[in-house]
Amino acid sequence: MTIEEILAALQAIIDQAQSADGQPRDLTEEESKRYEELERQLAVVQRSEEIRARQRAYNTPAPGHFGAPVAGPDNGLERAFDHYLRTGKDNQDITQLRAQGEGSPSGGGYTVPDGFRNKLIERMKAFGGIASVAEEFSTSNGAPVEWPTVDDTSSVGEIVAEHGTFSQGGDIVFGTGSLGAYKYMAGGGSNLPLRVSYELLQDAAFDAQAFVSRALGSRIARVQSTHLSTGTGSSQPLGLVYGLTGKQLAAQTGITFDDLVDIIHSVDPDYRASGECRWVMNDTSLGTLQKIKTAAGDPVWRGWGAPMESGLQEGRLLGFPVTVDQGLPNISLTSGTVNWGAFGNIREGYVVRRVKDVVVVVDPYSRASYGQVQFTAWARMDGTQQNTAAYTALTGKA
Repeated sequence: MTIEEILAALQAIIDQAQSADGQPRDLTEEESKRYEELERQLAVVQRSEEIRARQRAYNTPAPGHFGAPVAGPDNGLERAFDHYLRTGKDNQDITQLRAQGEGSPSGGGYTVPDGFRNKLIERMKAFGGIASVAEEFSTSNGAPVEWPTVDDTSSVGEIVAEHGTFSQGGDIVFGTGSLGAYKYMAGGGSNLPLRVSYELLQDAAFDAQAFVSRALGSRIARVQSTHLSTGTGSSQPLGLVYGLTGKQLAAQTGITFDDLVDIIHSVDPDYRASGECRWVMNDTSLGTLQKIKTAAGDPVWRGWGAPMESGLQEGRLLGFPVTVDQGLPNISLTSGTVNWGAFGNIREGYVVRRVKDVVVVVDPYSRASYGQVQFTAWARMDGTQQNTAAYTALTGKA
């Protein structure tokens, strides 16, 4: 029997297990035995098809390299993990990636090799703009990370007379920054795992790793983007603009060219001179700012001194690049409590910590009768404000 025929037979048994009023009934002993026998046949056929698909992949020329066989992922762990994504079945090479956890399918799933993890993280960075421009570091475990902080910008020297001594100043006061590791989960819709058909996963030409990393990475990034933007710091990361006294607009009637100039100069020139300053906002807010013109009628989106031929596609606002992050709220003109964006040296001002181990659980059993494999991913991350003098939040006129 083919996979399709076995799946159809499995579904027929379930469909027949109905009472006279159309309600589901318990399967008979004979029906249960028949269903389990078909499941065993399905596992055998699927394994055979998967082996044949791998063999076809080895013999298929790679695009742009005529005659060169497709070698699959770069190393044994990558190939083993690719096999796990396609089938959900254990294999000897992947055992060293085991991530134990009580009560989880497949004994807790598997930590992913570096290649897949990098794909996942790159996708999250591309989806959430703040993650791509903040300082970021990775640790091998989720133990709290602390570091000393200091703000000595209010202290100055003084002139003293010959043989005199100082009369003012103060001790350096150190603070402490801390990062934990919140656990994020990604699956499909309706609080269910991501579901992919057997046919798609068994296609040797289909890049299962790229698809899964893209889909699950986007799902994790959606929630992380919100937390990295406006997270409260209570049971979630402290967001880039949460709780800050932002630079307010001059009026409630709209944002102006003068407002943008004031925002830029609200950040200390030492940070602006670093060459790392940028704007951060969502796409709706950027659309509003792109319409602003100088007194001469020139769009500020081209930037100061930009030649006319660079047009609106230069991607700089008054000379500084713009990062779009959809986790930030829309531009606010009237509320001084809504921080809708930021300007300054974000890499100096905000830090993201990730835990290296990302876990993927593949479940080929729960939806076997529908010809689907289920995917769930877990990742740990935290973020916090580390130097709020390096940037300012943007807010409306109170």
